[in-house]
Amino acid sequence: MNHDDLAKWSRRAADWARDYHANLRKRPVRPPVTPGQLAARLPGAPPEQPEPMEDIFADFEALVPDATTHWQHPRFFAYFPANAAPASMLAEQLANAIAGQAMLWETAPAANEIETVMIRWLAAALGLPARFAGTIHDSATTATLCAILTMRERALEWRGNRAGLSAAPRIRIYASDQTHSSIDKGIRIAGIGQENLVKIPTRASLAMDTEALDAAIRADRTAGHLPAGVIACAGGTSVGAFDDIAATLEVARSHGLYTHVDAAWAGSAMIAPEFRRLWKGVEGADSIVFNPHKWLGAQFDCAVQFLADPAPQINTLGLRPDYLQSLGQNEITNYNEWTIPLGRRFRALKLWFVLRAYGLEGLRARIRNHVKWAGEAHDAIARLPGFTIVTAPVLSLFTFRYRNSDTATEALLRRINDDGRIYLTQTSHRGKFVIRMQVGQFDCTRADVMSVPEVLTDLTRAG
Repeated sequence: MNHDDLAKWSRRAADWARDYHANLRKRPVRPPVTPGQLAARLPGAPPEQPEPMEDIFADFEALVPDATTHWQHPRFFAYFPANAAPASMLAEQLANAIAGQAMLWETAPAANEIETVMIRWLAAALGLPARFAGTIHDSATTATLCAILTMRERALEWRGNRAGLSAAPRIRIYASDQTHSSIDKGIRIAGIGQENLVKIPTRASLAMDTEALDAAIRADRTAGHLPAGVIACAGGTSVGAFDDIAATLEVARSHGLYTHVDAAWAGSAMIAPEFRRLWKGVEGADSIVFNPHKWLGAQFDCAVQFLADPAPQINTLGLRPDYLQSLGQNEITNYNEWTIPLGRRFRALKLWFVLRAYGLEGLRARIRNHVKWAGEAHDAIARLPGFTIVTAPVLSLFTFRYRNSDTATEALLRRINDDGRIYLTQTSHRGKFVIRMQVGQFDCTRADVMSVPEVLTDLTRAG
């Protein structure tokens, strides 16, 4: 395949993509396949000779769509969305064509400088102070790991990277019991250890108990441990929990601890000023992460980390051997020093395209609709016989049960997803099995959202 062939097949791929999205509602959201079913249809060894692109593309059409969970389906209400707006798809095609490696300014000046400007645009869009800088990671997991490593090194006065952790005191990180598992993973990878992630209980509001947080930090200091940082939750994955960000950060500041706010999902909603009350006080954080790939239409992967002061993170992660020096440009920003991988994709391009193609008002309108429609679906489900709302809507996420029974609720969820018209997922809340519903797919309509109570009615009509 050469570049002339690429032009032909790119047009064919674009036509396929148009038809795929036009007909998504006709497909089941989750494919009716079993593990290993697709792999059994693929050859066991790679071809020795080139194969015609006609055959390759035909196999793609025959095999892949019917074995795909359709994240862009308008009736995908599971997990959180991983949206891909058409403008983002176009930008990704162009970034793929350029195929740059944005590890340094000089290896990708456009990628570097557009990234800088997009961070400024997004900080302004979310109502954050202009002092925040930042960078784009692949996912919130990586951004959170960077924050945890920075907490560790700052608490150790930058000795951990040089001397290791064997002689260090027990480093302690604090978060609520509603935080995402990426925090647990980051604690493990950072060498801090799962036992040193202190899960602070939550109040009835599901916000971290700040008095318990203060007491835990004091107790650890008395025990000779080394408190290093606090991670606040702004829209938890399970049921959408929000910590009282202002109060949580105040406790952390009183103890001199570094702070990180995980707003991976809910952060996108903050482009609408009326939702910013949910993370009041966030401007006092050292680090904040949110994922434009969840709710703003910039397709995966695209996680933005804002930093009040980049220096601690650069001191933690920066490494500049001779072969990565930019001669005569010692003060230039090289974003590889702000994160873990050396290699970096041109992720800023899709943000530039999306923000311009839809505008903040267009994106706000989508998010406002999703929140409104989720509320309407919640009300409709609450009226259905046998259904109980467990957690009320937080933005566009709520949970419910059937017959107030784990067994009945789990059985219903299996029927829902086997039926294929909609896709929902589960979580555990206060020891009970519940079904999660979140609204956020880029192209969904009110009719798509209200199909959820219709499907629930159909599947439970017989009892």
